[in-house]
Amino acid sequence: MATKIHSQAGITPSVQVKRKRSTQQVREDLVGYAFVSPMILGLFIFTLFPIVASFFLSFTNWNFVAGFSKVKFLGLDNFVKLVHDSVFLLSLKNNLILMIVVPLTLIFSLVLAVIIDKKIHFKDLFKVVYFIPYISSVVAVAIVFQVLFHPTYGPINQILIDWGMANPPKWLADPDFALYCVMGLMIWVSIGYNMIIFMAGLQSIPNDLYEAADIDGASKLKQFFSITVPLLSPTTFFLLVTGIIGTFKAFDVISVLTGGGPANSTSVVVYRLYETAFVNLQSGYASAMAIVLLVFVLLITLVQWFGQRRWVNY
Repeated sequence: MATKIHSQAGITPSVQVKRKRSTQQVREDLVGYAFVSPMILGLFIFTLFPIVASFFLSFTNWNFVAGFSKVKFLGLDNFVKLVHDSVFLLSLKNNLILMIVVPLTLIFSLVLAVIIDKKIHFKDLFKVVYFIPYISSVVAVAIVFQVLFHPTYGPINQILIDWGMANPPKWLADPDFALYCVMGLMIWVSIGYNMIIFMAGLQSIPNDLYEAADIDGASKLKQFFSITVPLLSPTTFFLLVTGIIGTFKAFDVISVLTGGGPANSTSVVVYRLYETAFVNLQSGYASAMAIVLLVFVLLITLVQWFGQRRWVNY
């Protein structure tokens, strides 16, 4: 009787089931969109919109204090000016030098991760000890390094003088050494984070591989380069990409430790951008710097992405 009523109404049970499923699917989709909407909204407001706005402002001469009524279109003049801006070119060069921090950090972190994971008792204690600099206040860490590398009263120079060095380096006060001091701080801060990620990757390597290598007579060094390094390549690739992007975003360390000095020897693009936009009030010119920085980061990331096909093993 029910089948006859449904057939008379022109609706079969399978159609009703499909309608119920489609209604349920719509409700689930709406709930999903409701959960992700804050993130999507934040992405548009705080990421995509600033990028688009910076792109348009990079072709203008504008001071954000004066308001949008004072926007003056310049075309490519800001980018031409960048090519002849010695401070910006030096900042870009310093950013490229800072990229050396990433492979050095990866090497130290990987060695520490392997040693602590295989040979050391109280692993959790060492994890905390090495991770503390990463979660510590940048201001506090920078002040400690300022004291350590003080050209006259710093403990490092005092030790060098006690060892017989008559004229130790001026470190942060010397344009030839300041950037390397910043690099040392960045390596020291980042080692703990990279080490924790590497140790997580080590847990995914089967012990059977090491046992088979022991049976075959492979040394520990051979096992490290033939098993550990290849199987950790996805983790290494992740840390390499995020690390290089992080060097291009370096600002807080530079701002607190050296202020871009001495003689702009530690200035980087983001710090130069900040000075141009918020100190010199040249928002259009600063936007041009931001676009150039974005292009550099994209190009370097693309090179890494295509290059990983040759050495990353998934």
